[in-house]
Amino acid sequence: MDFCRNELRDLFISVVTITLAFSIPIFKLGGELDSFFIIFLGVGVGFAVHEMAHKFTAIRYGCIACYKMWTQGLVFALVLAFLTGFIFAAPGAVYIYKQGLTRREDGIISLAGPFANLVIALLFLFLFKDTAFQNIGNWVFKINVFLGLFNMLPFGPLDGSKIIRWNSGIWGIVFVTLVGLYLFV
Repeated sequence: MDFCRNELRDLFISVVTITLAFSIPIFKLGGELDSFFIIFLGVGVGFAVHEMAHKFTAIRYGCIACYKMWTQGLVFALVLAFLTGFIFAAPGAVYIYKQGLTRREDGIISLAGPFANLVIALLFLFLFKDTAFQNIGNWVFKINVFLGLFNMLPFGPLDGSKIIRWNSGIWGIVFVTLVGLYLFV
């Protein structure tokens, strides 16, 4: 499909840029190069799976769905991380097209991404607990909880606004779970 022609390129550029954004505050505090590769693993898995969860859930509902990067968002993420240390993790999105998309379908499609982050976070936390790779597991856990929590914010184009519009109870359960995990770390 011509519409999705640059999807893998856009996804790769977004993963690398968000990895840099997550890495900037760490490098400013004296972090090592291996931190970049651990963050790349966490962001690569978390961000890519998050976006593909949206895509494949949308396709399940009969939508046309493709990831497109947002160049201004990529630049903003890097500048904001450099100036403030805050990570703005919205470098693009899966664009969904379907005539007559219901609020429920949109909510479930939106929930797929943060839910994927929640699953990845818990998998890495428990699979790498008490192993030589526990540090990697902890980083992937933290990054995925952050990505899921950030996307659950009920503002603008973020997933949380669509989920809360569909079902505020489900939004609340997922949001409180992610907040709890964030505070747990």
